[in-house]
Order: sequence, then C-alpha cells, then structure tokens
Amino acid sequence: MDQKVVQGIDSNQIRGIGFDATCSLVVLDKQFHPLPVNHEGDSHRNIIMWLDHRAVSQVQRINETKHKVLQYVGGVMSVEMQAPKLLWLKEKLRETCWNKAGHFFDLPDFLSWKATGVTARSLCSLVCKWTYSAEDGWDDSFWKMIGLEDLVADNYSKIGNQVLPPGASLGNGLTPEAAKDLGLPAGIAVAASLIDAHAGGLGVIGADVRGHSLACEGQPVTSRLAVICGTSSCHMGISQGPIFVPGVWGPYFSAMIPGFWLNEGGQSVTGGLLDHMVQGHAAFPELQARATARCQSVYAYLNSHLDLIKKAQPVGFLTVDLHVWPDFHGNRSPLADLTLKGMVTGLKLSQDLDDLAILYLATVQAIAFGTRLIVEAMEAAGHSISTLFLCGGLSKNPLFVQMHADITGMPVVLSREVESVLVGAAILGACASGDFTSVQEAMARMSKVGKVVFPRLEDKSYYDKKYQVFLKLVEHQKEYAAIMKGD
Repeated sequence: MDQKVVQGIDSNQIRGIGFDATCSLVVLDKQFHPLPVNHEGDSHRNIIMWLDHRAVSQVQRINETKHKVLQYVGGVMSVEMQAPKLLWLKEKLRETCWNKAGHFFDLPDFLSWKATGVTARSLCSLVCKWTYSAEDGWDDSFWKMIGLEDLVADNYSKIGNQVLPPGASLGNGLTPEAAKDLGLPAGIAVAASLIDAHAGGLGVIGADVRGHSLACEGQPVTSRLAVICGTSSCHMGISQGPIFVPGVWGPYFSAMIPGFWLNEGGQSVTGGLLDHMVQGHAAFPELQARATARCQSVYAYLNSHLDLIKKAQPVGFLTVDLHVWPDFHGNRSPLADLTLKGMVTGLKLSQDLDDLAILYLATVQAIAFGTRLIVEAMEAAGHSISTLFLCGGLSKNPLFVQMHADITGMPVVLSREVESVLVGAAILGACASGDFTSVQEAMARMSKVGKVVFPRLEDKSYYDKKYQVFLKLVEHQKEYAAIMKGD
C-alpha cells in the first residue's frame, strides 16, 4: 500500500475507506505468507489473475456435474470464477501450494484484510465468484461433488466463514501498521469490499437523472443497466425478485445493492480487443506517429480520422461491408462458450490508415452489438431496461458511447466522475463511517450525471441489418466447427 493516496489532502478529513479490486485469487499460507500459484515455485507470484483461463478442463468437469448452484451463474460456470482455479491448484500444485494453503482470498477481500486484519469476506465476492448464497450460505454437496471436500472440513475457514454485506464496517478499522503504510490515522472505518465492476455499478446506477428527459426518470432503478467498460466489460442489471438469464451470471442477492438481485452479463475482452486490433495493424506505427505529433491518444486520432473520411454519410455507415465478431477470448455472455473465436469478414489487400480506422470502427460496433445481445437475453428473461449507464475507461471514448446508444437504441448516461469505480468504493467507505445510513442513500447523494448521449434513431435500420449479420457470424462459426468435427 502506498502513501500517494493522501498526497495533497488533509488526512484528518478522511472518514472511511472502501476497497475494490478485480476478482483475482490470492493464495496465502496459514501464517498469511504468499504461496506460489506456478510450477516454478515463485511465491512472489501468489495471485491467479481474474482473466486467467488455465482451469479449462476443471471448469468443464464442474459444469458436467449440473449441480444446482450452477443455476445462479447462468447455468454454466465461467473459467474465470474461483472454484475451477481452486481445483486446478489442488490437482496441479498439491505439494507446493494446496497442502500448505491457509487462506484463499478474492483480491478485494485480501485488501480489506490487509487494512484491518479481519478475515471476514464481502458478500459480493463470495456470492458472485465462489457459489456462496446470501440466504443459504455454502453448499457442502457442491464442494464434495467437485473434489474440494477439504474446504468443507474446517467450516470453510480457508475461503470465508464470516460474511458481511458491502459497506459494513470491519473490526476496529485501520490497523496501526496499515495506517503507517497509508499515512492515515489508525482506527479509520474500513468497509467490506466490492469487486471493481460492482463498485462501478454502485457508483453510477443510482444517479439522480431529473431534468435530462430520460424515460428512466419516472421508472424504478431496475430499468437501468450499468455497463462498466475497461479491458473487459460488465453489464450490471438489478431486479426486485430473482431472474434467471441463461448465459448471464446471477441472480445474486444483495451482491451489489442491498435488497436487490443482481444479474451480471459480460464480455471477456473489449478495451483489450481494441488495443489488439489497432496495435496489430500494419498502419499502427504511422497512426502512433501522427497521434503523438498532435498530442492525442491513438483513439482520439482515429475518431477524428473517421470524421474526415466519412464524407456526407454517418460515420457508422463506413462498415457496410466489414463485420467483426468480437469473441477473441471466448464468449462470457450470453452464449457462455469459451471455445468461440473472433471473426472478421470484408478484408481487402490495402492496409493503410483508412483501413485501420474502419477496422477499429467495426470492432467498436461489434462490442456494442455484443451489449445488445446481452440486453436482449436479459429482457427475454424478464428484465425491463430503458437506459444504459456507462463508466470505465472506454466511456471516455465518444465513438464507443455513441455506438452503444445507436446500436441498442437506448440513451447512454455518463457519470460526472468518470472513475465511477472509485465513487463506488467511496460510497462503501461513507457507509462504514456512518455518514450515510444505507448504501441506497449514499448512492443517490454521491453519484451525479455528467452527460446524456441519445441514439440517432434515423440510423436504426442500418444497425438492425448489421446486427442480423452479427448473429449470422456466430451461427456460421458454429457450422464451420461442426463441419470440421464431422466424419
């Protein structure tokens, strides 16, 4: 931890701390020292990153059990969740890691432990990534069925047997040791944590939208979908009762907002895919040089270049014969198919800056079509969504935002504070300190609308056609796979 946190501010004004982080898996021994999660035995590397797909065979076997806990992860568990990673550690690193392990933490819970010495876990992490139920707790039969019965033996002390709602105050707050590391007074309230995407959802979804002519103004908060888009994207929708959406995680009770059920759709790679497509293109060095000369990011330059080459037509129409299927890292939602690959159709022999810009545009559109597919799956199952609330790094890209509005046909609300994930974590800190009586009250007071982007409805029929092609791409990919598997 780092004293940069308090640079330039009066540390006595800080009343509470909330942590968020990715749902990566932290492994410690019984004395809380790091254990290696690798064959090299390097204990500095004691975290399996959230997007690590090493446990493919383990997750396949878990899914074959058809255990009832899988109903709460869209019917199929993701390789990115913790049970398959734990099984991988037991099978592959039994001596060097599994037998010595004392504690398996989700990264946000590890951070709150480091700050307070309290091993209590957040309901958010355990419900969303570990199969815990807010109502029924752990299901012994699941862990026994998948071959991890040793976790049950000691009353789940290795993975968490004290569970608190996000925002609950932990122990006696900041320990003297952590306070010294952070340059803060000891005893400051520390909240039970959230996963980063869930913190983003919390930071954006409750904003007061009055005066922006939005349909959701007179509707319950359940009509809003929070999309947290960075390296990957998460789609957070809430409901009063449980809604089971095939291929979409959840329903998770009280995992983001107390008292509401959460469904979480997602795309495994979005910002990461844009980087991959742009940086891997032959014209990237030229793009980089031009963007640097203008003191712009490569994406700002690409957006202005698209405006230059679109002539009289809307910019989105430049991809009339270039189509992308974006699952270069498999599909998380709503198809829940790890084996899917990326596709591009409409390539030509030229590789200049115009080609790069149009490929980038087609990729942005493909990500937005992926969001539309997730929204349609959620609505078919019983959600009613009228407005998107975007936050995260990609929400700073105006083309990305406009394409999400145009392609879903819904207005997009951007929060005044771009780093909504940090707002979410601050909301937790404000609850732990007692400054607000509930997460809902803190959300309404602390999240603010920055800008609203409306869809260009006159372009709807074009995007409807592109969407038909989008759906055909994955249908064809499955046909190709079937042909290659055939006799």
